[in-house]
Amino acid sequence: MASMQKRLQKELLALQKDPPPGVRVDEASVTKSLSTWQVDMDGAPGTLFEGEKFQLLFKFGPRYPFDSPQVVFTGPNIPVHPHVYSNGHICLSILTEDWSPALSVQSVCLSIISMLSSCKEKKRPPDNNFYVRTCSKNPKKTKWWYHDDSV
Repeated sequence: MASMQKRLQKELLALQKDPPPGVRVDEASVTKSLSTWQVDMDGAPGTLFEGEKFQLLFKFGPRYPFDSPQVVFTGPNIPVHPHVYSNGHICLSILTEDWSPALSVQSVCLSIISMLSSCKEKKRPPDNNFYVRTCSKNPKKTKWWYHDDSV
């Protein structure tokens, strides 16, 4: 547990000092145990999401960094994207099976910005309604099927 705390303190400091463009950690949201963070994210300039503001909720389990954090969009503005469900769950392989302890909150944020930025059309995943009705609250319990690498 102490190594997880140390790692998260280091990542929090890095995110505060050198955040990806348009990304800010809401310091008031960081819990004492460092297990929950809210990260504010702006849609990248020149993309379909330019001018929009989003919130990501990161929850770190006791096995972090060997186990990926739980990451979801939260708040009033969930991006309309083929890999983002209306409940905020994100279909992104690095959040589950492609997770590596070498990844960080910064790299997850960059991946999500990149995913949003490459979007060509604002639309929900085709199975959005069914998924939202039947999924677990924890997106990590979903067995994702990655079938579209183009967005």
